[in-house]
Amino acid sequence: MDRKEFLTKALLGIAAIPVLLEACKDSPTDNETDVCALIPEEDAGPYVLDLAANPHLFRSDITEGKPGVPLVFTFKVFNVKNNCAPIVNARVDIWHCDKDGLYSGFKIPDRTDTTGQTFFRGIQLTDKNGHVTFKTIYPGWYPDRMTHIHFQVFLNNGLVATSQVAFPEDITHIVYDSPLYVERGQNMTVVDNINDIAFEDPIADLPYQLCSITPDPSTGGYNAELAVGVAVT
Repeated sequence: MDRKEFLTKALLGIAAIPVLLEACKDSPTDNETDVCALIPEEDAGPYVLDLAANPHLFRSDITEGKPGVPLVFTFKVFNVKNNCAPIVNARVDIWHCDKDGLYSGFKIPDRTDTTGQTFFRGIQLTDKNGHVTFKTIYPGWYPDRMTHIHFQVFLNNGLVATSQVAFPEDITHIVYDSPLYVERGQNMTVVDNINDIAFEDPIADLPYQLCSITPDPSTGGYNAELAVGVAVT
């Protein structure tokens, strides 16, 4: 299967296992759809905060009681330069907006001031399998962006990756029709992921940023994951 065919299938939500330049025979996880490739780089965006000095932010539950459809998100960090081996004790920082499209820690013009607040921000260190799992909610939306989560990966306090997670559009439509999100409704400012200002350049990178996601009947929400490849020599 060539890259073009994989891209087409991935954007249609069809599981595929491509052959890549950085591909490895063995996946660092038991998820057969994981791809051993470098995570595409993205801009950190305007709402990044360095909160590593705050021990309160080293946590798995980042909701701080904020409402939303439950989401348990797992990042699987591995080294494409070491036979796709899991990376232990990598620091993963994540942040995203609430169900209404607001970020913590900033004064957002014409909307609100969340300076000093830390909801939906968290830091964890990867375990022996290279995994970190955050308990959060399905992010809302704000104009000109599709649903996403920001994240950075650090090794020995050095930044090695900055990227963003994309979400399947069909799941996003379902969530935004649900009771907690329906007041804002669907995001009509961006057509789809391939027209998002971050994910569209280049489009070929999108499959490596698109999380896999499944319903969780026990919570009424979802479980999601993303394989994150970094290069460590």
